[in-house]
Amino acid sequence: MAGDADAKRCRKCKRGLPSVAFARDRNRRDGLQADCRECVAEYGAAYYRRRREASGKPVREKVDVPPGHKLCRTCGEIKPHSQWHRNATASDGLSTRCKACRAAQGREQHLKRQYGLTEAERDELVTAQGGVCCICLSAPPAHVDHCHETGRVRGVLCFSCNAALGQFKDRPDVIRRAAVYVEGTSWKPTLVAPGVYQLPS
Repeated sequence: MAGDADAKRCRKCKRGLPSVAFARDRNRRDGLQADCRECVAEYGAAYYRRRREASGKPVREKVDVPPGHKLCRTCGEIKPHSQWHRNATASDGLSTRCKACRAAQGREQHLKRQYGLTEAERDELVTAQGGVCCICLSAPPAHVDHCHETGRVRGVLCFSCNAALGQFKDRPDVIRRAAVYVEGTSWKPTLVAPGVYQLPS
């Protein structure tokens, strides 16, 4: 290794290693750190542990993860790389949370940001409605409904009922006319006298 032009000696472990075993450091003449990646990782882990223990914080134990897998610190499960979003800025090229945990956190943040509700408060609304949509009283509720003018949450609706309110622009007069129409009242005006028509109320 001594005659290898692409070799460098680690300051800590004194081993002659190829340059790929060292991280980059633009401040050094050769552009590489003085200690190899392995020594830096070992020293960094020990330093991290001492700092956490000194401040009374828990220390995360190292977990053996098989190749092609990663540990999600949110759910504590080891999952294959296919269940992670890509992150070009991360050292391993993957997100810090698995797809399932990111989706759950995204739903939770959307509820809080859009409606000012926690998931527990949303679940209480669903329970108060008997576990069904409060309009059709049959389908499972999945969408939080709110007044677009005041922002007040009205209930949790199924997809169809929530979409219907949106199509009616939340206008009670239009919804009432639709109910009258569905109940069988013709929309057409009724002739009550020659040239006089009565519109349905």
